[in-house]
Amino acid sequence: MALDELKAAIPDFAKDLKLNLGSVIGNSELPQQQLWGTVLACAIASRSPKVLKELEPEAQANLKPEAYQAAKSAAAIMAMNNVFYRTRHLLSDPEYGTMRAGLRMNVIGNPGVEKVDFELWSLAVSAINGCGQCLDSHEQVLRKAGVGRETIQEAVKIASVIQAVGVTLDAEAVLAE
Repeated sequence: MALDELKAAIPDFAKDLKLNLGSVIGNSELPQQQLWGTVLACAIASRSPKVLKELEPEAQANLKPEAYQAAKSAAAIMAMNNVFYRTRHLLSDPEYGTMRAGLRMNVIGNPGVEKVDFELWSLAVSAINGCGQCLDSHEQVLRKAGVGRETIQEAVKIASVIQAVGVTLDAEAVLAE
C-alpha cells in the first residue's frame, strides 16, 4: 500500500504528521469519492513529487474515472483561480475587483461529478494555496448545499496534513543530496 510507504518515509521528528496522515485518510468519515478526490487534488496541489507518486495510485484505484479526472481538474483550475483571486484580493486598488476576469472556468459549472464533491476538492486545494476569497466562496456553496462544517473541516485537515507531509519530505530530500 502506497500510503504505508509514504508514512514510512516520514522522519521521526515529524511523527505527528505520520500519525495524522494515517488518521485523516484511514479514519475519514467522508464517502470514498469525496475522500480520495480530496487526497488526489491535494497531492497535486502540494507540488510534492513523492506525495503525488505515492498517493495517486491509491486514489485512482478508489475513484471512478470521471471522479479521478474531476479531482485533477479541481487541482488545475484552482491553481489558476487561487493565484488570480488571491492577487485581486490583496491588491489595495479595489478597481481590480470590479474588472471582468476573462478566464475560462467551464469545469466549475460542469465538473463531471456531483457539484458538492468538486466544491469540496476546490476548497481543499484553496486551503493549500491560501486563497481566502476562494475558501469563502467554496465554503458558502457547500454550506448552501447542506454540507456540514465537520465535512468541510475534514477536507481542510486532509489538505493541511498532505501539504505538511509534502513540505517535510521534499525538504528532507534536498538535505539528503
